[in-house]
Formats: sequence, C-alpha cells, structure tokens
Amino acid sequence: MTTSHIRVPLVQPGTMPELADVESRIMAERGRVSLLYQVLLNSEPIASGWERLLTAVRKQTGVPADLRELIILRVAVLNGASFEFDAHVPHAQKAGVSPEKIAAVRDEALPEVFTPVERLVLELTGAMTRQIVVPQPLMMQVQRHFDAKGVVELVATVAAYNMVSRLLVALNVAH
Repeated sequence: MTTSHIRVPLVQPGTMPELADVESRIMAERGRVSLLYQVLLNSEPIASGWERLLTAVRKQTGVPADLRELIILRVAVLNGASFEFDAHVPHAQKAGVSPEKIAAVRDEALPEVFTPVERLVLELTGAMTRQIVVPQPLMMQVQRHFDAKGVVELVATVAAYNMVSRLLVALNVAH
C-alpha cells in the first residue's frame, strides 16, 4: 500500500508518548492502529473521541451486525470511499452478509436480493447520505419497524459512517 498520497502525515504508533493512552484504547478495541487511526492521531482529541464514538456505534448498539455492515458498505459506495468499503467487506462476511448482498450494495436500484427491512434501511441510508433530509413517509416506515432506540441507533450508524467516509475521501486515504 502506498501512503504518499494521503494529505496529512501518518503517526506511527509508539512514536509520541503523549498518545500512549489513546493508542492503547485503539489497540484494545481494534487489535491494531489502522491507517485511519494513524491519520486521526494527528489530533489526540479527535482520535480519542472517534474511537469512543465508533466503538459505541459498532459494538454497543442493538443494530444487528449484518444490517450495520450493509449500512457501512452502502455509505462507502455512495460517498466513493473505496478504502472504507474494502475495510468492511471482511466485517460484513463475518456478520453473515452474503456475497450477493455485498455486491448488490453497489447497485443503485437495490435489487430484490435484500429483505424488505434491509431495503428500508438502505433507503434510509441513501436519503441521509444524498439528500440529508429524510422524507417523512420514509421515516414513518422506519418508525413502524424500529422503536425510538432503534431509529436513533440506525440514524447514528448512517451518520457516523458518513463522517468516516467523508474524512477518508477528503484526506485521500485510499489503497
């Protein structure tokens, strides 16, 4: 992987003693300090807050892992964040997302391979990512399938991964 195109320097883990605590938390949650976190470590408060927020989104909500990973993959496709897409394919596979569904998140039409609930959540993802404002009829459908906690967690997942993909694209973090 070439990293010369990334728009900020990478912070190599262990090179800045003042980052030891945040690096330790990242290692505990992620098992490694990934390329994304090497970028984020340019700002300790951002890296620390990011790790806490994304850990909550990925590991502490009631959003099923397969649905979460479909959201993440769809956001990555819509925002042109190939690094994020490729990083989450293994997570999607581990969560039981079929190869057909992984491929289908790239399809604008959202083919019939998706269940009705998956399609609904992917429509929410598309509206939040592209138009920002979610049409009331779509939100009403989401609210019929999910309680208030579920709605907040779905919306937060879409929002968080828009943040991730937009940072990656803006800073040119790619393979």
